[in-house]
Amino acid sequence: MCRNIKPLYNFEPPATEDEIRAASLQFVRKVSGFAKPSQANEAAFSTAVDEIAAITAKLLNNLETTTPPKDREEAAAKARARSARRFSA
Repeated sequence: MCRNIKPLYNFEPPATEDEIRAASLQFVRKVSGFAKPSQANEAAFSTAVDEIAAITAKLLNNLETTTPPKDREEAAAKARARSARRFSA
């Protein structure tokens, strides 16, 4: 799966529309193989991003959990630490 797509569920504050759309864009880019589609494929590409964003928002709204939401800043700090360990020389 694309490394740029981050988990969006069970965070405080909840995922924004922009975050959902960015994840949807990354997904469509990954499965289509296009970073930027040609003019001939632009409409299909944009429609796919819109539909996946809508489905993702619906999914996130319908999921249930008993665990408390994770702190976004704490999760981001952990990710930065993992990245620093991974890419340090």
